[in-house]
Amino acid sequence: MEFSHELIVPNEDLPFKMFIFEGRDGNYFRGKHWHRSIEIFAVFEGTLTFYINEEKYPLLPGEFMLVNSNEIHSVDSPQPNMTVVVQIPLKTFEKYFTGEQFISFTHDPKAQDERVMGVISDIYRAYTEKKCGYDLKVQGLFYELLYLMVTKYRETEVSEEMVKKNRKLSRLSVITSYIKEHYSEELSLERLAEIFGYSPTYLSRMFQKYAGINYKSYLQSIRVEYAYQELANSERTLSEIALENGFPNSKALAKAFSKKYGMLPSEYRKKARK
Repeated sequence: MEFSHELIVPNEDLPFKMFIFEGRDGNYFRGKHWHRSIEIFAVFEGTLTFYINEEKYPLLPGEFMLVNSNEIHSVDSPQPNMTVVVQIPLKTFEKYFTGEQFISFTHDPKAQDERVMGVISDIYRAYTEKKCGYDLKVQGLFYELLYLMVTKYRETEVSEEMVKKNRKLSRLSVITSYIKEHYSEELSLERLAEIFGYSPTYLSRMFQKYAGINYKSYLQSIRVEYAYQELANSERTLSEIALENGFPNSKALAKAFSKKYGMLPSEYRKKARK
């Protein structure tokens, strides 16, 4: 199967998003995060390693990872790969919720795994070729994918603890959405707690208990990831990129960037431009 290295931005009338994983060139690590959407990472070439709630899931070509709503995960991509990511709004599954705004899909391999990979491959091909009626074909394949998810991968028995954690992370999602909009500003824990009506101590505990990461590390991770994207796609200097992404100077950016990606921002920029 041939892949384009460009991001795919689907038509606005399609009920999902699909794109090539940003870590396709390797030497990339996406830190702990979570979101409301259901997400599928389908690996067609190379390898990825997923970490979900601290559990490790290596992925080989022909394998995929189904990430639940509000499920804390990180992705390690040390080597080049070709991975198609499909993001599906949680609301899509509302008829199949097993709890309050809650649905859970298994991470265990199933007999239908190959069929799922085939459907995602067909969706990608139909969308990129854009032949007459492609939008109808894409939507038909999408509903086949949904059918497989709710009939073969949905977990019908879930614990109260899982539902409770999902509820807490839903609250944190509102806060992290604000962080992603204001990450370049001075955004102390005290200021954030004041905005959302929590005490700093309580908000700090929420991050640590339910997200498994402290607030400062989470904010730093967001800033580094935005800087990572800008290094490859802009002509701004390193100092400008540092300041625009919430770092006091280029030295602070370099330290955080090296810790996460194992190279200096300048080294990554040269590599990306090749």
